[in-house]
Amino acid sequence: MDVIARMNIGGPATQLTGLCAQLNNDTFDHRLYTGDVSGDEGDHFLLRDSAMPVHRVPGLGRSIKPADDVRAVAHLIKAIRTFRPHIVHTRTTKAGLLGRVAARLSGINPAMAHVFHGHLLYGHFSPPKRFVYVRTERLLASMSDRLVTVGARVRDELLEAGIGRREQYIVTPPGVGLGPVPSREDARRSLGLPPDAPVVAFVGRLTQVKRPDRFVATARAVLRQVPDCHFVVCGDGELREQMEQAVTPMRASFHLLGWRNDVATICSAADMVLLTSDNEGMPVALIEAGMVGRPCVSTRVGSVAEVIKHEQTGLVSSADVGELAKHTVRLLTDPDLRHRMGEAARDWTTASFGVERLVADTEAMYRSLYEERRARASARRAR
Repeated sequence: MDVIARMNIGGPATQLTGLCAQLNNDTFDHRLYTGDVSGDEGDHFLLRDSAMPVHRVPGLGRSIKPADDVRAVAHLIKAIRTFRPHIVHTRTTKAGLLGRVAARLSGINPAMAHVFHGHLLYGHFSPPKRFVYVRTERLLASMSDRLVTVGARVRDELLEAGIGRREQYIVTPPGVGLGPVPSREDARRSLGLPPDAPVVAFVGRLTQVKRPDRFVATARAVLRQVPDCHFVVCGDGELREQMEQAVTPMRASFHLLGWRNDVATICSAADMVLLTSDNEGMPVALIEAGMVGRPCVSTRVGSVAEVIKHEQTGLVSSADVGELAKHTVRLLTDPDLRHRMGEAARDWTTASFGVERLVADTEAMYRSLYEERRARASARRAR
């Protein structure tokens, strides 16, 4: 039983789609429980035209709303008692809280696994809210059989915060499958981009932690040295209007596309991808860019350095705008370096981040949890 707060556009939804499509149905009766996507986040099911079976949970969503949260927990308790899963597998912070509480209150005693696709330790909360977040995650970790992180650095940051024990953790990187990748020429034609101009792409939510303001500042610095550069922004969010205002003086160089279902087209049209976040897990956008053969420049946050091999498949930077711009200009003005890093990125990401590996890792965890649960049940009966 998989529980996720919402299937908005992003890494968790992408990974769940691949997992649900390829999980061995003869062995695993897998069901997905999720709330509705609202606002400006973008619905994965609508944008990707997905027909994946899903069980809707009334009240389950991103925001903290006590009445809705109680309703969601009650719905999940009923679902767990009806389905009687061996394993409850939660994802994202809100679903991790409500799903694990519901599993504990259900009386069914399933094994519990929680996935940290990232964490909220940095760039999200004020110190008092961070304190509450850490205390809550410590308590929830004590209720969990497995804690799964997308990268080793994400795991280490959680351990440094006192969340869980090292032996509880499994590192399972994302698994990504790309559809058809158009040629650079066709991709640029479809997006209305100049055929020969340098192009930098940003793929992600326009929200504070992603720092679209830093992306705009970096673009401004790049344009001083590469004045014919174009910047493609694939995504939406609460900061879209703010971004539109910020790029007004450079409007001819910016293409704000909103949410799209063809990230491969965006990456193929670009010469490189730029990520400017304050906090990340292991960004799927960087993996997708690598699979298309595009090098990336990113801030050194979360497990970014486990996707980008610095000076081999791309460049990792501090959050300083000058350094980000320097790395970006370096790639844009050196076609041989860009090509070499892009080919290395394609080889690395294709070999390391395929959906088949994610499915195999997840199935192995499910089998391990099932056997441990059976052993505990046998031990209880023997007493």
